[in-house]
Amino acid sequence: MGDSDLEQRIIGALDKHRFAAFATVENNKPKARYMALFHENLTIHLATNRKTHKVEELQANPHVYLLLGNDGKSPSEVVEIEGTAKITSDESLREKYWGDEFKQWFDGPQDPDYVILEITPKRIEYSGADRRLQVWESE
Repeated sequence: MGDSDLEQRIIGALDKHRFAAFATVENNKPKARYMALFHENLTIHLATNRKTHKVEELQANPHVYLLLGNDGKSPSEVVEIEGTAKITSDESLREKYWGDEFKQWFDGPQDPDYVILEITPKRIEYSGADRRLQVWESE
């Protein structure tokens, strides 16, 4: 399978699985939490509050890890993503990903505390229904 076929499978998994375990590093230890996942092709976006610990953790160490898939149904797929994150206040991304579910935390897409984490993957491991591990790596 070529890289473009693998990329399409990964993008399909990102479309299908809207939540992921998102891990940062705090005091040299991993710290994970579930987050809603958005994406543009293989670039991952997560919405968060500027005043959270995860933002502090990313400012100290931008390396992240995401795990998604395995919804308990068979056959299932698993995607593991290693990458780096940056914090952005890009207005177009904030508008694009804004949803009513965020109203409990933010006043709207212009709320200065509403930021987007942009994850650039360096390595993605994909296991489909056949359980065969396939690896995508950035160039």
